[in-house]
This record gives sequence, C-alpha cells and structure tokens, in this order.
Amino acid sequence: MFDSLGALFSQGGAVMPWILFLSIIMWALILERYWFLSIEYPRLLARVQHEWSRRSEYRSRTARRLRMLKITILTMHARRNLTFIRILIQVLPFLGLLGTVLGLIHTFEVITTFGGNNRSGIAAGISEALIATLTGLLCAISGLYFSVNLDSRSTLAQEQAETLQRE
Repeated sequence: MFDSLGALFSQGGAVMPWILFLSIIMWALILERYWFLSIEYPRLLARVQHEWSRRSEYRSRTARRLRMLKITILTMHARRNLTFIRILIQVLPFLGLLGTVLGLIHTFEVITTFGGNNRSGIAAGISEALIATLTGLLCAISGLYFSVNLDSRSTLAQEQAETLQRE
C-alpha cells in the first residue's frame, strides 16, 4: 500500500510535499480543536462559572466588565485556530492548481522537445497535473466538513459562555 502511495506521491510533482505538509497541519489543528472543545472547554467553562458564582456582587460596572472579559476570553479559546483551518482549506486547492500548471508545463516541454510523438511523456505530464489537482481538492474537501462542524461547535460554546452573563 505504501509503495502505491509513494508512486502516487512522486507522480504528483513538486507540489505534493507541500500539499501533504499543509494537510497534516490542517488535520492536526482539526483534531486539536475537537479535543479542546469536547474535553478542555467544558472544564474551563466550569472553572469560570465557579469563579463567577463565588463573587459577592454581579451588578456593578466593574462586575459587568469582568463578566464580559471572561466571556470574551472563553469565546477566543473556543474559536482559536478556526480561521487558520479555513485558510488551509482555501490554500490546498490552489496548490493543486499550481500542480496542474506545473504538469502542463512539463507536458509542453515534452511536446517542444520530442514533438507529438512521445505519448508517454505527454501522458506523464497530464497525469502529474491531474494527480496534483485531485490531491489538493481531496485534502481541502475532507477538511471542509469538519471545519463547518467545528465552527458550529464553537458557536455553541460561545452561547454557553454567554450564559455566564445572565446569572
């Protein structure tokens, strides 16, 4: 299996290491966000709610500002790295497109050097273009669902943080 992945990786051209590198970063960030929102965030929210409930007064100007500060900090924790994940999802197809351009350049170099007679060289360039495009799109689309899901989870976490304001 790894031999066929290695062959596919080498046939995709010069952009394949970049697509692999950025998709690994994207998936590491996605997994970290799921871990944080499902395990760490509830602990953090409970701690902040406990600290808030120990206060003696809630209505002064200082208390309202402190409450808004705590809500803002919780929201920032919940939404951290989501923008970077979305940026990676948008960059990966463009790297695939760059691979398409490089594959077509390779094809035109073969045509210029050998004419139209070298069909295997032309096919290799077209294959490079298609593999790079497919890999960039596949990596981006695979992260898109999870990015949207994480965005909705972070919005829910933000709404949970805003319950602190109503107490």
